Amino acid sequence: MRLGYNTNGLPHHRLLDAIDLLAEEGYQSVAITLDAGALDPYQDGVDLDRQVAAVVDRLDRRGLARVVETGARFLLNPRKKHDPTLMDPDPARRAVRVDFLIRSIELARRLDAEVVSFWSGALPDAVDDQEALDRLAAALKPVIDSAERHGVRLAFEPEPGMFIDTFDRFAQLDERVRHPLFDLTVDIGHVHCVEAGDAASYLPQWSGRIANVHIEDMRRGVHDHLMFGEGTIHFPPLIEALKSGKYRGGLHVELSRHGHKAVEAVRESAAFLKPFLVQS
Repeated sequence: MRLGYNTNGLPHHRLLDAIDLLAEEGYQSVAITLDAGALDPYQDGVDLDRQVAAVVDRLDRRGLARVVETGARFLLNPRKKHDPTLMDPDPARRAVRVDFLIRSIELARRLDAEVVSFWSGALPDAVDDQEALDRLAAALKPVIDSAERHGVRLAFEPEPGMFIDTFDRFAQLDERVRHPLFDLTVDIGHVHCVEAGDAASYLPQWSGRIANVHIEDMRRGVHDHLMFGEGTIHFPPLIEALKSGKYRGGLHVELSRHGHKAVEAVRESAAFLKPFLVQS
């Protein structure tokens, strides 16, 4: 595994400065959250081309792996967080999210990123699970078609409070999708938050499907990303389960609410995680 960090935890840093900081603190992978000012896929094409070239050059010179994250809060709607989503009942609004994911896939190819990570969104209307699953699977079809065209792996993240929030829900969606490029983002805190019993016990059955990992501390039943040591997660068995499953990607710290003390969060997270990653 490679020590990594999500740039949504560095919202007040220029992206190139964030890359340099992470490299200097011993990180080996960057989860780039596309956002305003950070490879915004809607900016002018010439400007975006220049930024992509600069970011690829910096990542390559620093020897950093990279994934693309799509969880920007207000990029699609400046007045409502994470809106619209793939679960929106309005097909035109769903298409906005689909277009963003396709643009993200295209950027991932240009960045030579390992995966594009994304989620379902919450279900805003009163439909049954089967209809909701059908809606989501239909919305995913053009996204998967784009991933296939560009040869980009997709990593779908179960997220507390969203329609797909657990491994069981993901398995139901996976039955409908069934595509070799459609895999999982596992957020360690989310597993601890929403799944019953021992969080580490869930990982072996998905070991061949885990394409991306997020990590932070958390308390059961409370979706709040915490600094390591502030929650109730026992990390050793979870890290060992990832190692036993031959996961070789990035272990990306996700502390999106810690941007006001980002440098401290970057350093403290590295100090906490590095001992677990020896010989991994």
